[in-house]
Amino acid sequence: MQLTSIVISVKLTMACKLFSLRDVSEDEAEEIRELLNKNEINYYETPSSIWGISTAAIYLKNEHLLEKANLLITRYQTEKAYKARKEHEKLKREGKTETIIDRIKKDPIKIISHLMLIIIILYLSIKPFISLGN
Repeated sequence: MQLTSIVISVKLTMACKLFSLRDVSEDEAEEIRELLNKNEINYYETPSSIWGISTAAIYLKNEHLLEKANLLITRYQTEKAYKARKEHEKLKREGKTETIIDRIKKDPIKIISHLMLIIIILYLSIKPFISLGN
């Protein structure tokens, strides 16, 4: 009796990180998900941890789609940046861009409290060095 063995070669693909969701607005993250779904790119998402140790991210299930997905996201971000620049230029021409004075008028308590906090931190940081001279 002769034993024969059959070896099946299976190439396992590793999941790879495609896009970090740290500091990404929810609407932009949703647009990225829609873009991947529309182009039939399988992915999964990891949430961020409570303590901020791990970040939320989108991972591809198959590494071989990384180049295609990166190209799609790069195009998306380029278009989004172009639209934002055009919108900013339009607002600038119309004189509707927000200035520092506008921000102070909009929320003076927040601005004053931040300035007070900065002054307190500077004072506490410099005080030991000033008292060395006495």
